[in-house]
Amino acid sequence: MFKTACQEQLLPGETLQQKWEFAQSAGYDAIELRAKGDFHFRDRLPELRKAQADGVVMPTVCVDMLHFFGAFDAELRRDALEQMKSQLTVIGELGGLGAQTPASYGMFSRRLPPFEPPRSEEEDRQVLLEGLAELGEHARSEGVTLFLEPLNRYEDHMVNRLEQAADLIRTVGLDSVRIGIDSYHMNIEEADPAAAILAVAPLIGHAQVSDSNRFQAGAGHLDWPAWLGALDAAGYDGYLAAECRLTGDPVEAVRSIPSFLHRAAG
Repeated sequence: MFKTACQEQLLPGETLQQKWEFAQSAGYDAIELRAKGDFHFRDRLPELRKAQADGVVMPTVCVDMLHFFGAFDAELRRDALEQMKSQLTVIGELGGLGAQTPASYGMFSRRLPPFEPPRSEEEDRQVLLEGLAELGEHARSEGVTLFLEPLNRYEDHMVNRLEQAADLIRTVGLDSVRIGIDSYHMNIEEADPAAAILAVAPLIGHAQVSDSNRFQAGAGHLDWPAWLGALDAAGYDGYLAAECRLTGDPVEAVRSIPSFLHRAAG
C-alpha cells in the first residue's frame, strides 16, 4: 500500500496543524512542504519545529523559486545552489527525507522561439553535473537526498525524461542524488511511462502525482494502474505526493486523491 502526501498549499487551514488535521481525515500520511527563495524556508524553522512537535509529518519539500541551479546566469545559479543547500539543511533538521527540484523551470524551451538556447548541450551538462555534485555532497552531509525532477519540454530544455536524469545521476555517482518523478511530466515525455519507471527503478527516490491535465489524480486520462503498478514492481516504498491544480470543489478534490490512488493501485 502506497503512502500519500499532499503539498501544503492544497490543504484547507491556516496553520500546518489545521492542514494536518484535514489531511489525516482525508487519508493522507504526510504533508509535502513548499520552499520559496530568499531563505524563506529557513525562516520558517520555528513554525516547522512547532508543527513537528504537534505531530505533523513533513518528510519532503519541493522548491517554489524563480530560478534554479541550471540557470544561464552565474549569479542566479549560485543563489539557487545556496537556497537549495539551505532547504536541504532545514528538511534534515526536521528529520525528513529530502528536497525535490528541477534543473530549471520556464527558463527556455526548444519548442518555442528562438528554439536554440544561449548555451550548448555540453555546457548545459557541465553546469548540471557541477550543481548536482555540490548539492549531492551537501545532502549527504545532512543525511538527506536531493531529488532531481525531469520537466516536460515546454518548461525545461535540459532534463525532460527519466533516462536523462538517470544519466546525470550515474555520472555524479552520489547515493544522495535520486530521481524525483512526476506523473504529469512523464505523461508528456515518456513513450511508455511504466517502462521508463522500471528502466531506472533503483534511482527513483520520490514521486509526485497529478493527472494528464495537471489536475488531481482521477481527473484526466493517465493510466494509473499501469503507472502505480510499475512503481510497485520497482519496489518503490516512498510517498506519492499530490502536486497539482484542482478542478471542481477544491476541498472535495483534495479529499478524493488518496482513495483514488489506492483504488487504482488495486
